[in-house]
Amino acid sequence: MNRYGQVTLIALIIVTLDQISKGIIIRTIALYDRIPVIDGFFNLVHIRNKGIAFGLLNSPDHSLGFFVQVPAIILALAIIGWWLAKLSDKDNLLLWGLALIMGGAIGNLIDRFRHQAVIDFLDFHIGSYAWPAFNLADSAITVGAICLGIVFLFSKPSVTDSKKD
Repeated sequence: MNRYGQVTLIALIIVTLDQISKGIIIRTIALYDRIPVIDGFFNLVHIRNKGIAFGLLNSPDHSLGFFVQVPAIILALAIIGWWLAKLSDKDNLLLWGLALIMGGAIGNLIDRFRHQAVIDFLDFHIGSYAWPAFNLADSAITVGAICLGIVFLFSKPSVTDSKKD
């Protein structure tokens, strides 16, 4: 399978799992309710995030975010598509990272169109210290970003210097 097929398959799997999991949450947990899974550590919740990452700028009356975030996500997807066209078939970790980011971005973009907010449902906390709720799309984006970080930190750039002094 060529890189476009790989990216499409990975992104499609992420989007499908993300949308199925969010659909289950919407049907089974009332908005703002929570179900303890591991007492004192992990809950399933139903939260709608109109803001950006980690709930920043999340406000019920904050609709400007939609008109800023949707074009930004579409631009990011276009940049990822351009980047993928430039990749070698040997850049597997980079390809996986971009595919995970693409799948996660598309999953959250679907939410913004369908619900005018992103559905978050994974809630981890220890005592009073809590991580902002997130979803599978956010997880894919995070893992994809870690893949990119590994590539950039540990790979040697394949840039040739055309000027010799």
